[in-house]
Amino acid sequence: MVSGIFWIIDPEMYINPLIHMFTGGLMLGAIFMATDMVTSPMTGKGQLIYGVGIGLITVSIRMFGAYPEGISFAILIMNAVTPLLNMYIKPKRFGGK
Repeated sequence: MVSGIFWIIDPEMYINPLIHMFTGGLMLGAIFMATDMVTSPMTGKGQLIYGVGIGLITVSIRMFGAYPEGISFAILIMNAVTPLLNMYIKPKRFGGK
């Protein structure tokens, strides 16, 4: 989505978002590595923040960094943030108000 926004703004400078999606290890990382149950957040809201964070970091590393593949670093960074997401975004206790 972020790469699509950049591509809409200036298609000559930024590459097509489909190229971002289907090149490199993005699909492998998104399907197998990012969905690991041990290192992903427990709540739905935390999982949404986790996924958006991985996407933003991946696109920023690919577009503005010197490294062509950013999915592995994005997953590692968001795995480090997961305990904070689990601590601050807790589900409502059963029977609690």
